[in-house]
Amino acid sequence: MTVQRVLTGITTSGTPHLGNYAGAIRPAIAASRHPGVESFYFLADYHALIKTTDPLRVQRSTLEIAATWLAAGLDTDRVWFYRQSDIPEIPELAWLLTCIAGKGLLNRAHAYKAAVDKNTAEGLDPDAGVNMGLYMYPVLMAADILMFKAHSVPVGRDQIQHIEMARDIAGSFNHLYGEHFVLPEAAIDASVATLPGLDGRKMSKSYDNTIPLFAPTAELRKLVFSIVTDSRAPGEPKDADGSALFELYQAFSRPEEARAMRTAFEEGIAWGEAKQALFDKIEATVAPMRARYEELIADPAQIEKHLLEGAAKARAIATPFIAELRHAVGLRRLTTMAQPAKAAKAKATTQPQFKQYREGDGRFHFKLVAADGATLVVSEGFATPREAGALVTYLKQGGEFEIAGDGVFVSGERVAALVGGCAATGLRAALASFAE
Repeated sequence: MTVQRVLTGITTSGTPHLGNYAGAIRPAIAASRHPGVESFYFLADYHALIKTTDPLRVQRSTLEIAATWLAAGLDTDRVWFYRQSDIPEIPELAWLLTCIAGKGLLNRAHAYKAAVDKNTAEGLDPDAGVNMGLYMYPVLMAADILMFKAHSVPVGRDQIQHIEMARDIAGSFNHLYGEHFVLPEAAIDASVATLPGLDGRKMSKSYDNTIPLFAPTAELRKLVFSIVTDSRAPGEPKDADGSALFELYQAFSRPEEARAMRTAFEEGIAWGEAKQALFDKIEATVAPMRARYEELIADPAQIEKHLLEGAAKARAIATPFIAELRHAVGLRRLTTMAQPAKAAKAKATTQPQFKQYREGDGRFHFKLVAADGATLVVSEGFATPREAGALVTYLKQGGEFEIAGDGVFVSGERVAALVGGCAATGLRAALASFAE
């Protein structure tokens, strides 16, 4: 069975709310139970330092978020659950990546561009208030992902660019130092809804419209009954679509219960009755977790034990991998210098290599380079990196293909072009070497 590694980071700068649970925590925990999946969940406390300079807030948020995931049912024996700052290999990798990441690439990061645009519009210096943490955020995020060779990273659409940047940086590193990194892909789950907050807008701390996940029962009821509704009276039909109240109910109920509530809306349920039904549904879901959460919050040592055990598991992967990367870039013991640099370079190129990259038009390609450095094949463009990678795997594993003229065809479809007159012979020899 092919194992798929999935990695999720949670920034420790706030208190979890209902939207975090329904949109991220609940589906992530469910996914971690699937066979053939290795799940990595980490508390991104280094990232939190970009957003806040309050040390107590970072520490408290770390405690609350860790307790939330454990109370929600995360099985730390099945997954890797760790605190980012407990893995010193991550910032070291971030530096290695910093040394090959292009400034032009980082200049295009959405968060940095937004800050520059805001400053420019206000007549300020373009970089006013911009710290290097914000600017280098994509590199640290790339290190988080690449360290554990994650195949898939569940993110919101606003984070897709960061995954693409991680791919670009990994591709550059692989090109310079050999194939060390897996190129990750963003996983967007269109079925996971963004929950509305008290005012109908996206539930977000930025809008001050959140419902804390583990608010005490009385506070939870008060918040639910403060959800903004329209002025339609009891008995007057109400529109479920676009109703924050209905969307929240749907997120915490079974499909048949949501359908019944939709019918109740059409038949004119009173807003107070609908809010009571929503409160009952949320309380039934949250109450058992709340009891476990409060137990964990009262015993930080129990949480710390889980995190340190998770760090040990994570470092069992990270420590040997960073040693491999240090050697690749030349950070080596002098006693390992057994041959001149030229000879070492010649030895490093004794095997053919597939190299994946993206062109300016946004399409994804690969090329096959012979042991002597000559390019044998350049692929057609593909819409996604997955398609290009699947064809590379197919060819490496001895998949059938045909050569006609300067084209390489799979199942009658042209997938690549030969480069040079002897490329056909070189192609077959290169592919044969992968099977040895």
